[in-house]
Amino acid sequence: MNIGSLSLRRPAAEDEARIAKFARRAFDEAFSGYPENRPEDMASYMDEAFSVEAIRSELENASNVYVLAEVDAEIVGYAKLAVGATEECIEAEKPIELARLYCASESIGRGVGKALMQECLRFAVEGGHDVMWLGVWTKNFRAQEFYKQFGFTKCGEHVFVLGSDPQTDWVMSRSLKENAV
Repeated sequence: MNIGSLSLRRPAAEDEARIAKFARRAFDEAFSGYPENRPEDMASYMDEAFSVEAIRSELENASNVYVLAEVDAEIVGYAKLAVGATEECIEAEKPIELARLYCASESIGRGVGKALMQECLRFAVEGGHDVMWLGVWTKNFRAQEFYKQFGFTKCGEHVFVLGSDPQTDWVMSRSLKENAV
């Protein structure tokens, strides 16, 4: 894969099926290898979160902002921002959540995640948001380290339900007031 041909863009309505398919694939690649993630819980969550209908609904909601990363018109990563979403530990006047940031397994370490993160930070700063926050599973050490590289620090915890399994996520945040991007 030539990351030199990486492009970022906002999706169109006709992208919903491609996003749903990629989102399911990327989530499965990221989390199915953990023994505590039972296949039935993974399937239940992905069926709900990554159906074409769910993605369509998210794309139609003005509070959600998607960014697609593509190489040769093939999705290799995506991010989803949720404008105005917050958590108890977030102290902000205008927060924004990085709700998802996923790359295809073969794209990890090739700059796709970095490009998506930079685009999300740029969007947030230009939109006047003062804090970006996210939830990351306590056992997803690679993602935690990635977010730390962009200045995110743990400020709390919340529960993420995977199928029928309540799991603990760290809530991480960073100020967007100085050195935002």
